[in-house]
Amino acid sequence: MSKSERELIVELEAVLIGRRYSPVVIRNYCSYAREFLDYLMYRGIPVADVTETEVAEYLRRAAAQFRKRRGRRPSKRWHEVPQSGIHALLRLGQGQWPPSPKVACAADALRFTVCNEYETWLRDERGLAQASIDAFLWEARYFLAWQLDRSGVEGLNGLTVGDIDSYMDLRGSKLTRSSLKSAAERLRSLLRHLYRTARVAADLSPHIIAPRLYAYEGVPSILERNQITAVLASTSMDTTTAGLRDHAILQLLATYGLRASEVRNMRIEDIDWRAEVVRVRHSKTQAYTLLPLMEPVGEAILAYLRSGRPATDAREIFIRTRAPYRKLDKLYSLVRRRLRDAGVNPLGKCGPHIFRHARATELLRAAVPKKVIGDLLGHRSTGSTDPYLKLATEDLRAVALDVPGTEVLA
Repeated sequence: MSKSERELIVELEAVLIGRRYSPVVIRNYCSYAREFLDYLMYRGIPVADVTETEVAEYLRRAAAQFRKRRGRRPSKRWHEVPQSGIHALLRLGQGQWPPSPKVACAADALRFTVCNEYETWLRDERGLAQASIDAFLWEARYFLAWQLDRSGVEGLNGLTVGDIDSYMDLRGSKLTRSSLKSAAERLRSLLRHLYRTARVAADLSPHIIAPRLYAYEGVPSILERNQITAVLASTSMDTTTAGLRDHAILQLLATYGLRASEVRNMRIEDIDWRAEVVRVRHSKTQAYTLLPLMEPVGEAILAYLRSGRPATDAREIFIRTRAPYRKLDKLYSLVRRRLRDAGVNPLGKCGPHIFRHARATELLRAAVPKKVIGDLLGHRSTGSTDPYLKLATEDLRAVALDVPGTEVLA
């Protein structure tokens, strides 16, 4: 092992210690990193030239050695530990991992250029949130790869309505009506950008055929107050690190009806303990709302900060329970698991938004003005709050008109 490779292992160990990985994880990661470096030396491959192909080949060899030594196959998730150790090593050796995709042909170069320009336009001109930019870029990359693979670099300038129809048929075979409509909206945005930058001869965005979704045609899932109480009570009994964190998150969701991203991005400085105020950064509008820090919410967050939150340089309040200690990526599985543990099984989706629907409905039933509800939920216009009106089913029954004719038994 060359001196530079020895230094890589020392640096890797220091990084893992700094990120507060457990001694067992550090030992395992460094062990697999050493074995991988030995493998690279045997094959004469410098660390700087490693690709995902070499990593995959090493993992296949390591799995074969595991079977030979122990007489059985490794578990399905066995590869995660060596893979994580190797990836951590390569981030040090190459500066980033996975490596940036390389330009293999003119079509790749065109796709990268268009997507980079499109990303700048979405951020600087349209001012979209990062989550929206990521969604628009995913559609752009998928469409451009599909079209350029079919027709080459000249296929973009010669794009036709028939091409658009074929692409939408492809997407429609795997998506629901609402998801297909969203894909159509993202594709329209890309086509307008391509026309604006003179990469296509005509604006084809008006020719996209998307499913017709009627206003308020669907009824989202909702939790009743007794179900919310049951979930909060169940989670409060869990005094582990994850339990303290999840209880604070559920208190925020249930009390304010926040979006998942607003909870994940909430920072320590967003809570003013003396003024008893919490600042919410609305992910869609990029605006701020100051809300009173309710006692149950404050107590839950304080308990987590004191006894559950790992020591980390991250400023976000809610952190992963395992190293590397950074902010949470998602809340959906967390919420679904806590609902299941409490014996609450609502119909339909069981993600964080179900608490948002419930909070809006409670406020409607309490005769809170729609404008106030919209302000709490971070809506730009009262029209964005209208879909929640259909959730107040008891109020709708009170104003329903009788159906003439033969009486229908309920």
